[in-house]
Parts: sequence; structure tokens; C-alpha cells
Amino acid sequence: MNEKMIGLVKTSSGEGNMELQELPVPEPKAGEVQIAIAATGICGSDLHIYHSDIALAMKPPVITGHEFSGVVSKIGEGVENVKVGDRVSAITSFKTCGICINCKSGKTNICQHKKLIGYWYDGAFANYIVIPEANVQILPDNVSFHEGAVLEPLCCAIEATIELTRVKPEDTVVVMGPGLIGQLTAQLAQLCGGRVILIGTNKDQQRLELALSLGIHHTLNLETADVNRYISDFTNGSGVDIVFECSGAPAAARQGLQLLRRGGQYTQVGLFGKPIDIDFEQIAYKEAKVTGSLGQNWLNWNLAIKLLKNKRIQILPLVSEVLPLDRWKEGFNNFEKGLGTKILLEPISSLSR
Repeated sequence: MNEKMIGLVKTSSGEGNMELQELPVPEPKAGEVQIAIAATGICGSDLHIYHSDIALAMKPPVITGHEFSGVVSKIGEGVENVKVGDRVSAITSFKTCGICINCKSGKTNICQHKKLIGYWYDGAFANYIVIPEANVQILPDNVSFHEGAVLEPLCCAIEATIELTRVKPEDTVVVMGPGLIGQLTAQLAQLCGGRVILIGTNKDQQRLELALSLGIHHTLNLETADVNRYISDFTNGSGVDIVFECSGAPAAARQGLQLLRRGGQYTQVGLFGKPIDIDFEQIAYKEAKVTGSLGQNWLNWNLAIKLLKNKRIQILPLVSEVLPLDRWKEGFNNFEKGLGTKILLEPISSLSR
């Protein structure tokens, strides 16, 4: 009798259409690795998958979840660099074309033909996952499973902050949105020498206080503070050097462009889930350098693992809740309401609990 597991499946396109199902445990083929999941993070894109407003290739029915950690439980034929018992996380691009200009230059995260774990191939909201050996990232001994489950978003923040935007010492940096990506982006920008201002709303008050406790220089609640005046005073009227929009809120994008100095850098990290209205002409008048940031690639992982191993980034305080997989709806709802910062789900053995 084939072994069974429980997975959270996007059963079809459209609003909702997600449920727990009993499924066969996947077996690794040649060049593949089976991983027993320890923890999986709820990502903003998982909410977009739930609401069916994600602009990435999907192939339901598919097990969702892509930010995870676990232990290698089986290896397929020909696997040489990974062994049973290794503690791991993984790059989320299950398959890329390998021949486009982006793949050849290492930017696999923007391969036009990429197929992702949790979107096209079965993901990590389950007991087990099977991925290519090349995707496996081995965790240092001093990195916990909960930290390992947050490695992927740390890599996304590294792509935005260090690879694309290149924060310099003494740059004034505004980060819009104190969710997980905003918190990590703020930490990284500060690590690079930036003077960081993390901005949120009333519902983010606990997140803003958490950021201060982790050493972020400045936080602002835009519903209780005069943000424009504060930034004008802080920068002697010139505006900020860099804006990272991490909230996915249209109003934050509009305000971010307004706060940016002439010749500054604006990086869009958050996803809106729909077209938005914005005064794009500001980009011309300010000669702003604008870029978007999507996902991560191998170079980001290399740095992220070093930063965690050497304790240069604080992740565990950002993990606000750990729930069993059968409480996924509660976790999704809490995430959508902005309760906590990072919510992790852990596997369950059956649907009866």
C-alpha cells in the first residue's frame, strides 16, 4: 500500500478553491531529492494564489507553499551532493529553460519559462516534497528549521536591496510596509550603512515596535505622523535617496514616489494583485531610477546562508506564530489581517486531528 500524506491543494483557478487532501507521498526520480518538511512559511503570494490574482504560471491542482525547511528523507539515482539526513531549504524555481539570456546570466528568477514550486509543481504545505538536487540548499548547523523556512524571503529581500538597488553608506532609505519582506529589507539596508526609516499604518504598530526592538533606526506611523514633514526635516528638504515599496499597497507606492529625491532610486517589491493608478510622470521629472524585484536566485541564497550562519540578520523574532497545517485558514486570515509578521505551518499526520 502506498504511503499517504496531507497536502494543502489549490484545486482549480478562481477565488478560494484550496483544501487539505490525502495524497500519495511523492517518490524522487533520478536527480531528485525527497524532503520531509519541518516548516513552511505563509507568503503574500500564497494569499494571491488563494484569491487567484497572481500573475505567475500556475497549474492546478497543485500543492501550494514554497518557503520551507526540512530533512532529506530519500535521494534518487545519480544524486551525489546531497545525502539522507541533510537539513535543507530550497530554491523555488523547480524548472527554468536554461537557454534564455536571463538564465545564462544567473537571473533564473526572471526566466520567462520558469515553473515554480507551489505554483506549477507540488509545493511544501505537505509532509513531503520532491525537488531537483540542484535546488537544494544545505542549512548550517546553527540555523534552525524555523530560520530555514524564512530563508527564501530573505533571499528575495537580498535581491531587492543588494543586487538591484545597492544601498550605500549614509543613504537615506525609506521602506514602505513593515511586514516580513519590509523588516528584512530594513535590516539589510541598515547592514549596508543606510539610514533606514520603516513606515507603516495603525495596524502595523506592533510590527513597527518590533522593528525598533531589532535595532531599526527610525519608524513612522503614517496615520499618526506627518510623514512628508518628517522626511523633509530628516533630509533637509531634498527627499530620500532610496524607497523600497514592500507593502503592495497602491497608496504606499504613490507616497513613496513623492518622498523620493530627484535622481533617487525606487524599487517595487510588493505585489498589488491588480493594476493601480500612479503619477508615472514623476519618474521623468525626478529622473528617478525605478526597478522591480521578483523572487530570488542562487547568488541570493549564497549570501543569505552566510548572513544567517554569522548571525548578521535576525529572523527568529519575526516568526510570530507556528500552526499545524490543518489550521491553515486561521494562518491565512491572520496574515491577511496583518496580525504578526511571519506565520509558519507545520505538517500533520492525518485529517482527523
